[in-house]
Amino acid sequence: MSDRFLALDKLSLAYGNTVAVRDLDLEIRKGELLALLGPSGCGKTTTMRSIAGLMTPVGGRIHLDGTDITRMPANKRAVGLVFQSYALFPHLSVFENVAFGLKLKGMRGTELETRVTNGLKSVGLSSFANRKTPELSGGQQQRVALARSMVMEPKVLLLDEPLSNLDARLRLEMRTELQRVQKESGVTMIFVTHDQVEALALADRIVVMKNGAIEQIGTPEAIYNHPVSAFVADFVGFENIFAVRHGRLVTAAGGVMLSGALPDVAGLAWRPRSVSLGSGPLSGTVRGVSFAGGTREYVLETPLGTIKAEVDAALPAHGLGQTVAFDLPVAGAASLRRFG
Repeated sequence: MSDRFLALDKLSLAYGNTVAVRDLDLEIRKGELLALLGPSGCGKTTTMRSIAGLMTPVGGRIHLDGTDITRMPANKRAVGLVFQSYALFPHLSVFENVAFGLKLKGMRGTELETRVTNGLKSVGLSSFANRKTPELSGGQQQRVALARSMVMEPKVLLLDEPLSNLDARLRLEMRTELQRVQKESGVTMIFVTHDQVEALALADRIVVMKNGAIEQIGTPEAIYNHPVSAFVADFVGFENIFAVRHGRLVTAAGGVMLSGALPDVAGLAWRPRSVSLGSGPLSGTVRGVSFAGGTREYVLETPLGTIKAEVDAALPAHGLGQTVAFDLPVAGAASLRRFG
């Protein structure tokens, strides 16, 4: 399986004099489900728009399946795009919406009907063919938009924040649906999101972006467990993050030694559940506590700064204003190569 089915080589993108993406290198495998993850303004949507042909690069090249598509018109690229708003036609039926792009290509008759029917079947909407799109739920509209792109048989399918308009229950359902459709069809799929839970749940690989550049690329497990920088650690839920200098944590109280030797790294990060609460050489005052089902979450005011901890809800609770001992076990921390 080639790693260069879709390749962005030194890609640079700009809005006027403002550079949004600079010298980006990225290789995407055929059949891969890839997430572009990052906060607003990091360049992920801009990168997606350039792949779709909706934005012309100011530098670099885009290759798809061995062909340079950098200057190719959007309608010639074999790239499908599902917009965040779905962009469905409210006056057309579900069948007519899915058939729209095929008709523009001149497809008619039995071939058209077969392609659309199979497309609706693939997303579980065969019985909705004659309905108007305003009669559908958000999840069903998302499936129509997905089918409309899939029937065009794209080499790459792009999805812009595909689940952001859905409630929590529908998001969970559509994650499963997107994975199923992608694996059954084998289409290379790239989706843009700012939701780390969504990216971790769906993607084969995640590209974390910051300020128009790639901060880290890896599997969901690698990104989640081994962030390379403070930025990535913060983005995937490490809420206790400290720089390391001369073998000490850099904190509000100055350099702090921990029990156990610190590794030679730029920083260390602990998830709340990795904080040892109730015993240890450090102490803090409980300023916030919340019950979260199986766990209880604490916010501690400490000489190190704010510390967030999470413990089993079955343990005795600590009250607001109570002083509690804690520890930051070095073995439970993620080691960061970069801190800036």
